[in-house]
Amino acid sequence: MTHDEFKSWLEAYGRAWKSGDATAAADLFFDDATYQETPFVEPMRGRAEILAYWAHIARSQKEIKFGYEILAVTERHGMAHWWASFTHVPEKTRVNLDGIFVITLGSNGRCAALREWWQKKQTDPRGVVELSPSGSRASRLATRTGSE
Repeated sequence: MTHDEFKSWLEAYGRAWKSGDATAAADLFFDDATYQETPFVEPMRGRAEILAYWAHIARSQKEIKFGYEILAVTERHGMAHWWASFTHVPEKTRVNLDGIFVITLGSNGRCAALREWWQKKQTDPRGVVELSPSGSRASRLATRTGSE
């Protein structure tokens, strides 16, 4: 994979997420691809499972922002630092994610395997902040203004 191929894939992933287009997100993957959202859960297997996952995301998130920085590219793998924010529907909780992708692309630019690790900060409408992985550490914290 080249830097430009990886960048193109990440751009398409971000467009699909921000637009809520589950089909466009699933079309980025091979029919037999794996998508492992966190290291301790079984990966989703196949485009049908990935489509179902993204269909749920499209229904449950709005006001989505996504960005990334490519950290490394090898012949078979790309690694990127990514960040996202969105409002979780219907709770109106604001969620910020910060994570790492390790992605394997095939020769046609589709993803064969995606593994990710992420941390989450969510702020409910009252300003109560919950951090992961310690979801039990909910507290009232001052929130930053400006870019998330």
